[in-house]
Amino acid sequence: MTRMRARLLVLHVLVLTLLVVLATRLWQVQVVRGQEFVTRATETRTRAVIVPAVRGQILDSSGRPLVRNKTALVVSVDRTRLSRMRDGGVKVLGKLSKVLGTPVAQLQQRITPCGPGVGKPCWTGSPYQPVPLDEKVDTREALQILERQEEFPGVTAEIHSVRQYPGGRAGAQMLGYLQPVTEAELEKREGLKAAFSGVDLAGRDGLEYVYDEALRGKAGLRRVQVDRMGKALGVEEQVTPIPGDHLVTSIDSRVQNITERALAKAMKSAPAADGGAGVVLDARTGRVVALASAPGYDPAIWAGGISARGYQWLLSEKSGKPLVSRAINGQFAPGSTFKVSSVSAMLRAGYPLNGTYGCPGSYTVGGRAFNNFRGIGLGTLSLHTALVKSCDTIFYRAAYEQYLKDGGRSPKKKPKEIFANMARAFGFGSPTGVDLPGESGGRIPDRAWKKNLWNATSATNCERSRKGYPEVKDKARAEFLKRLALENCTEGFLLRPGDSANFSIGQGDVLVTPMQLARAYMALVSDGKVRSPRIGWAQVRPDGKVVRTIPVPVVGKLPLSEKERLYIKNALSQVAADGTAAGAFAGFPMNKVRVGGKTGTAEVWGKQDTSWFASFAPTKNPQYVVVVMVSQGGMGAQTAAPAVREIYEGIYGIKRPKAAVPGGRLTTRLPRFAPDGTVARG
Repeated sequence: MTRMRARLLVLHVLVLTLLVVLATRLWQVQVVRGQEFVTRATETRTRAVIVPAVRGQILDSSGRPLVRNKTALVVSVDRTRLSRMRDGGVKVLGKLSKVLGTPVAQLQQRITPCGPGVGKPCWTGSPYQPVPLDEKVDTREALQILERQEEFPGVTAEIHSVRQYPGGRAGAQMLGYLQPVTEAELEKREGLKAAFSGVDLAGRDGLEYVYDEALRGKAGLRRVQVDRMGKALGVEEQVTPIPGDHLVTSIDSRVQNITERALAKAMKSAPAADGGAGVVLDARTGRVVALASAPGYDPAIWAGGISARGYQWLLSEKSGKPLVSRAINGQFAPGSTFKVSSVSAMLRAGYPLNGTYGCPGSYTVGGRAFNNFRGIGLGTLSLHTALVKSCDTIFYRAAYEQYLKDGGRSPKKKPKEIFANMARAFGFGSPTGVDLPGESGGRIPDRAWKKNLWNATSATNCERSRKGYPEVKDKARAEFLKRLALENCTEGFLLRPGDSANFSIGQGDVLVTPMQLARAYMALVSDGKVRSPRIGWAQVRPDGKVVRTIPVPVVGKLPLSEKERLYIKNALSQVAADGTAAGAFAGFPMNKVRVGGKTGTAEVWGKQDTSWFASFAPTKNPQYVVVVMVSQGGMGAQTAAPAVREIYEGIYGIKRPKAAVPGGRLTTRLPRFAPDGTVARG
């Protein structure tokens, strides 16, 4: 009995203890932390939905869309929510597969984060961002998802704007493309994570990248009350998104299309051609009127995620790497188009402007004969005629003489390097600063560059001088490479006499981009100022108000007098009529539009020549600078010059019922917008 009472007493104490603990806990929950849990309970019934802003359009100089938006139903999946399910979301993806008609394995691949060993398509975006799986669903498919939301947890179907390219492949590399915002970007860009809509895309190249912030706009916010099943009950708060600004460019879509067609035709005319570029600048302002690169691609390939095969194709050698812009990234020897720099260097070195110079068939530099084109001597010439007829030996001699004055193989402590420094004054050897990402800087091979190259490659060259090139099957070629390796090993740090000769005619180690060459000619034939070209012209709000105008910076000035510039310009003005490009312009109405310029034929080891033609028109008061380059296109007069002619014919309406640019005069005023944002007048 006593034992029973003891047990009951222990039980009573235990029950009382539990009641005290429970009461204490209830007091903490209801009194001490009551407000906190009320707030939490309220939060669980509210979902914050960030509403994406409509991205701004990219327009040409008259307001024609280069990139615009179209509405589309987009199905997206929250991969984080799927990953928390017991089966990893396989059941949900199975149901979604039946609706979209896409295999489950493909859907799983699309939502898998990209990384080492992961094939494309994969997810390049942030884990905070739902993964768009289909941007082309119809209303019936979307309703199947929305009406049975309990069967599709983590899946949404909403209307969003997606990019559309009215010009197709035209200017694809220049316009750029969009891709999901990555987690690294969210962490790096302050404020972006908080205002991230979950379906926003970021510019990855071209204008989309450079002007991404302006085009993006500002996302809105919608707070939605939901029940415990996630079903929406009502909107608690809503902040309207602010659409992105439009980017008005200086591109004329008509001239862009003409340039694209002319370049494509030039590529077809040269069987070995593997790449090309066309640049059209406004000679008066430094703005870009057209920018073409071949081979090109359709930017719509990025919509909805690019496939592994598609991505590899954009970067493969077999396709010609169409993702790369030859206009700003392609670096090529410029050939005789570079002689405008060499003539200028001669003038700064003291050679008389109105002097006469011998043009023999060959000239000996450092014990080696350097030949004129086809070894033909042209007698005694003025600098004017040397440019028109493109004599090489005059420039060989001048460059070699200046090389010797600098000390030759034993250079002075501070050599003048007049030819190299003049090239830099023209803007060669450094990026132009055009408003596009990833621009190449070209190469001006002076003594410092030669020494730096030797420091980086001497070990390899010395090893090759001993081991040779057993992998090269051609014995003569292998022996030549071995001798060259020995020479570079022992004295590769020296600028050789032949280097100076090759430099003077844009050969050897000289590399320029088509944009650099166009910029140099623009400075020469206009006011002598070196500008950093611009494609963006103005940032305009959707209601038509101009936010800002994008200026064209002046970054230098040619060290030439107006008289000297006019002399060179007048010489170039005769090339298409009576010089090396006369054949290409035979029958062209020079009395209507006189075209000046310079052909270039640059030799490339193991390949066909690079074809160039750098031009301007009208010669008296230039409005355009047009440069065309075709890699492995042969002679400049054979491939590039006819393409330039076709561009001018299109601009001025020669052989066409209507001129692309009436009167050949580009617009100097921004397009006018109506209050609703539409273009009122071009």
